[in-house]
Amino acid sequence: MKKPEKSEVRAAIAEHKQRLSMTLAFSLIVFFLLVITGVIVAAAVAIMIRNGALRLGDMDTLKDIHLTRIVLICVALGTALSAITGRVPLKPVNKVINAMNRLASGNYHTRLSFNGPLAKHPAVREVTDSFNAMAEELEHTELLRADFVNNFSHEFKTPIVSIAGFAMLLRKGDLSEQEREEYLEIIENESLRLSAMATNVLNMTKVENQTILTDVRSFNLSEQLRSCVLQLENRWTGKDLEWEMEPMEYTVSGSEELLREVWLNLLDNAIKFSPKWGVIRVSITERDGITAVSVTNTGSEIAPEERERIFQKFYQSDRSHATEGNGIGLAVVKRVVELHRGAVLVDSGEDKTTFTVLLPNSDGGA
Repeated sequence: MKKPEKSEVRAAIAEHKQRLSMTLAFSLIVFFLLVITGVIVAAAVAIMIRNGALRLGDMDTLKDIHLTRIVLICVALGTALSAITGRVPLKPVNKVINAMNRLASGNYHTRLSFNGPLAKHPAVREVTDSFNAMAEELEHTELLRADFVNNFSHEFKTPIVSIAGFAMLLRKGDLSEQEREEYLEIIENESLRLSAMATNVLNMTKVENQTILTDVRSFNLSEQLRSCVLQLENRWTGKDLEWEMEPMEYTVSGSEELLREVWLNLLDNAIKFSPKWGVIRVSITERDGITAVSVTNTGSEIAPEERERIFQKFYQSDRSHATEGNGIGLAVVKRVVELHRGAVLVDSGEDKTTFTVLLPNSDGGA
């Protein structure tokens, strides 16, 4: 296990002190409110005795009725004052609970804020910032989900309509052999497109629910990459793309099935955004116990503000939807790489984009 850095330890200690100070502050507030309540009750009873509203009589012959009356008055005053003053320390807690309830009910515009000296406390700022970050992330995810449902429904409907339409034309007959072959090819391509869309969604569901790798083994990484390129041959031959791949052989340890999905998604992404007669370069390097696989394609660049968001579920940088895709492929890539305790990086500029997957030369995170 990796030993924590000194800076991480100091940060953890500082965070613990902030939260401890917050707990002590609330405890002191409650304590002082109880003390003030007791003093007020005692003062009220003393005034009533002095004015004759309560008669204790001789201490040796204290009557039960007088004692009962004092107790009842003290309880009534204490309860009333506690109910009033107890709202003060509980007000911030109630504010957090109310905000959480609004968020849970689907109001993702909810934000938490405090006023006065309390807002300046580091622990309160931490709670506020964490809550607001969570709310913003939920709001963003909900927008992406809604956008995905609309886009996915549209993209799912388009091939179905095409398949149904050309199947009806085939049924009518009176077609030339060339037309018949053309319609059958369209039906085949659209069917494969539907299958790919469904596979991506299933893969995303699978890796999201997976926490450990159970099928880890060593395999030839170079051979797997070459196999993925061949599997996508019908995607890149029409664009006359040029491939640059190193001949050296590399072995990696991990889930062969899941890593295949990583390379298929990255290669398909490179093919999709490469121009006609473009170049795609696949390279593998090993250094300091890390295997790095890079996929570089020429063509359109990814804006700096888009580079983090492209790994989010359902996100599509191409808002015009002129290119195929449903915003799941790169999310699958990131999740699978994280399961292998690795990282995925993206660099884009000078009319080329490079995705780099870093995998530790170990047991792949099992």
